[in-house]
Amino acid sequence: MAGGVLSGYKVAFLATDMVDRSELVEPWTALADADADVELVSIRSGRILLSPDDDEAETFPVDRSVTEVSPADYDALVLPGGVRNLDTLRTDEDAVEFVRHFFEAGKPVGAICHALWLLIEADVARGRTLTSWPSLRTDLLNAGAVWCDEQVIVDGNLVTSRKPDDVPAFTAEVVELFASRASAVAPGRGAWRQPTLCTEAR
Repeated sequence: MAGGVLSGYKVAFLATDMVDRSELVEPWTALADADADVELVSIRSGRILLSPDDDEAETFPVDRSVTEVSPADYDALVLPGGVRNLDTLRTDEDAVEFVRHFFEAGKPVGAICHALWLLIEADVARGRTLTSWPSLRTDLLNAGAVWCDEQVIVDGNLVTSRKPDDVPAFTAEVVELFASRASAVAPGRGAWRQPTLCTEAR
């Protein structure tokens, strides 16, 4: 829709094979509906396989390879989950460096489920209040983060959530955060978001 709240705002999604379908498609659709320019960046060209894998395997087209793009070309980043997706991405140096850029540049990022592994690899979790799939809790604590068992956590330029069930809340906060950065001059927009208070910080 022309003239949407995110018109002209360029968002990269970083994913590869076996990315969680809901964690990719639902935020993608919401951002596109807000008129953001969304692109899927991956470690290879072609199409990636979505998870869960079944007899009717679904794929999603890659726009550009991570080696072909500059992270400076994007305003924001979304990192969907999926165990096999992230287990591959976190061992790819180009993917890790791509993620690190967004934090060093102070750009907004949304990460859900196992995507927090990439924040650990990029060494950007330290001092952050965040959440993730529960099995990442110890890894994130060891990386210097404050971990909370909450549906969605907003800490400055970072939105995190735990799992596919949290996708609606995650998507709403991602769109709100990205809109606040894109429309900083609008009333009530552009203020730095303080960390969500945890009921049980760890």
